[in-house]
Amino acid sequence: MAELDELAPIGRNRWPWFLVVLVLIGLAFYALQPILLPFVLGALVAYLGDPVVDAMERRGMGRTLGVCIVFLGLTSLLVLSVLVTLPALIHQLNALISKIPAMYAWVTETLLPWVQQRLSLSEAQLPAFDWSAQLADNWQSLGKVTAKTLRDITGSGAGILLWLFNLALAPVVAFYLMRDWDILVAKLLRMMPRAWQDNTVSMVGEADEVLGAFIRGQLLVMLSLGIIYSLGLWAVGVQLALVLGMIAGLASIVPYLGFIVGILSSLLVAYAQFQDWSMLLLVALVFAVGQVLESVVLTPVLVGDRIGLHPVAVIFALMAGGQIAGFVGVLVALPVSAVVMVFLRHGVAHYRASDLYQGQ
Repeated sequence: MAELDELAPIGRNRWPWFLVVLVLIGLAFYALQPILLPFVLGALVAYLGDPVVDAMERRGMGRTLGVCIVFLGLTSLLVLSVLVTLPALIHQLNALISKIPAMYAWVTETLLPWVQQRLSLSEAQLPAFDWSAQLADNWQSLGKVTAKTLRDITGSGAGILLWLFNLALAPVVAFYLMRDWDILVAKLLRMMPRAWQDNTVSMVGEADEVLGAFIRGQLLVMLSLGIIYSLGLWAVGVQLALVLGMIAGLASIVPYLGFIVGILSSLLVAYAQFQDWSMLLLVALVFAVGQVLESVVLTPVLVGDRIGLHPVAVIFALMAGGQIAGFVGVLVALPVSAVVMVFLRHGVAHYRASDLYQGQ
């Protein structure tokens, strides 16, 4: 007991240094976030591919060869997906852009008067725009929209080159991180104080389970929902099925947001296309089936209940990450939040077992 009493102040003295290191890491992340995108994307790809490479390594295959095979498979899947979906996506986006004036006219001339009549509101109209001039200047094709967006984001030719360099750098970073992933993790764990290493390994394993459930599972859920919604809307006959379905699938990263955004936008597009209320029932049925499949099959099987993030916490994490570090912050917001939740659960358990909580 005397030895433990002597070691206790030493253990307590580690915490200020640990907190200082965390603050320095946060400041470095904030200061360097303009150049972190390829490293964040590379780390994401490496984390997703590491279990596959580990499985190949256990079967006697060299790790470098396993990394090459995984990269070849991911590249082939990406190229195939682009070749299959990109032409249809561009065609449907162009169709969506061309329908904007008609949809706006339907809202102002049909929907708004109907709502005003039912709710006995005062007559008010949305501002009128010369949509023909707008289309002629800016919205004639998806190419012009994309070019304008790129100019706004990059601001110059040098910015475009930097963006392309970052995009090309991400696979290189992913390759080396995936090859040395286990070595890097082991080195980081060995840098922890010896008295913390056993507990750190346990918590890192739990955090890895949570991250795996989120990153691998949630991405598969989003992709599956996008496919389900797209196929369902295509079967109903909605012209913008692929765009609407994929938007709903991507938005499902926030619980229930994908369903809400998808069904509202799909109902609006379906009515503008068919002018038939019965078609709205079919669109609602598509999203009802998708929601049931997500709740009963997709989320329990692919994700489970291991993340433990409340929907409000998910929204806050995404907004806070975007505010602090832009797109890079959005990418790392939920994984960091999931890991923080693991450590908070252990911290709360330690607090409830302490004299501070249980004492008089």
